[in-house]
Amino acid sequence: MVDIKDIKKVYFIGIGGIGMSALARYFKFHGKEVSGYDKTETLLTKQLTSEGIPVHYEDNLDLAPKDAQLIVYTPAVPKEHTELLYYQQNNYPLLKRSEVLGAITRSSFNICVAGTHGKTTITTMVAHILRHSEYGCNAFLGGIAVNYNSNYWSHERDTCVVEADEYDRSFLRLTPDVAVISAMDPDHLDIYGTPATMEEAFIEFAGKIKPGGLLISKHGLPRGKELKAPNHFTYHLKNTEADIYACNIQMHHGTYEFDVQVKDWRLLNVVLNMGGLHNIENVIAAIAIAHRLGIADEKIKAAVEAFRGVRRRFEYVIKTPEVTFVDDYAHHPEELRALITGAKGLFGNMKCTVVFQPHLFTRTRDLATEFAEVLDMADEVVLLPIYPARELPIEGVTSNTILNKMQNKNRQVLNKEELLAYIKEVRSKATKTGNGWLLITAGAGDIDTLVQPIKAIIESK
Repeated sequence: MVDIKDIKKVYFIGIGGIGMSALARYFKFHGKEVSGYDKTETLLTKQLTSEGIPVHYEDNLDLAPKDAQLIVYTPAVPKEHTELLYYQQNNYPLLKRSEVLGAITRSSFNICVAGTHGKTTITTMVAHILRHSEYGCNAFLGGIAVNYNSNYWSHERDTCVVEADEYDRSFLRLTPDVAVISAMDPDHLDIYGTPATMEEAFIEFAGKIKPGGLLISKHGLPRGKELKAPNHFTYHLKNTEADIYACNIQMHHGTYEFDVQVKDWRLLNVVLNMGGLHNIENVIAAIAIAHRLGIADEKIKAAVEAFRGVRRRFEYVIKTPEVTFVDDYAHHPEELRALITGAKGLFGNMKCTVVFQPHLFTRTRDLATEFAEVLDMADEVVLLPIYPARELPIEGVTSNTILNKMQNKNRQVLNKEELLAYIKEVRSKATKTGNGWLLITAGAGDIDTLVQPIKAIIESK
């Protein structure tokens, strides 16, 4: 195993990934020379470049540094990638992102948040509370914290807050002192094969908790009784059988006020300026961790009220009485269910349009029925073509695979150009009739590139 402390030059293949970019920023912060490759230029890769981390977008050996002392790569990179093959064949030290993260956190106090959904928001909430309260932490996030416009920050305190990714079993390389498991719904079946195998990986993750450590898991998880830990609390939005739950919830147009009960301790009048009841459930887990670390009540409350969210997690793009536009990363049926339920709970009088970009052919194939059922909750649905990411097409699997299973008559598949024309048409009608328009864009692909063009159309006079 290479000692990352001795490394001076690091090269990333797939540097634009949210987890990879956090590691790139970590090495840059610690004075290493960092560069990388990614398939396409994004806002995130532009930010890395502006921070002094060069990025190129062509799989070209002439652009790949031959004097790199460590190559970090993501499993999402194709095995036939020219640069990756070169480094493998020439015996360079190669580590997966998860291996590097495991090495970085091996000797620190680790708060690791896992789950098929909710983990990015909970991780960011925990890291924000620790930073805002001046407790301090090193944060490796799977999303961009709006408060700090970053997915990584450092602190002298040797405490790491880490998003524990189940893809490719990455989270099994971590050694938590505190672990969260937010959900174990079937996902990544291209890796695990069956839901049962995936659940077993979460059980194994719980077994990685250090002696005397704490597990906080969602109340009612499948096989939840098999999650073993030295100390084990459960949490739930409202179920009083859980050890941690919220009560006295009040809504005020996109803002919530509530109390939090954690066993024999209660925190009163917590204010969360983030939509979606599922985000109350997310933040109570983060609050319980902060309390466990000894952070004062008033500091916890001030941090939660100051939390501005995670980019693309129930992110308000526009919020007016006439039009509310929410963008979200949701790409699993249960994430979509929480998103649509939360939005309609806040803005139920508005006509709800969901624009969804399916992510991965395998996920669409495996969960088409569940996607269709959840999308039927909206008043109208637009599906974009599937975003393939790392996958090649699967014959017979398209966005119509979901569409054909839906009951909602107000549904269609449009490409990006057709969608923008459709938004323009609907926008003109929304100003004349009805109780307003709730527009939701969702997906983990490149649907985020449409957010600003859509916003411009809606705001045009």
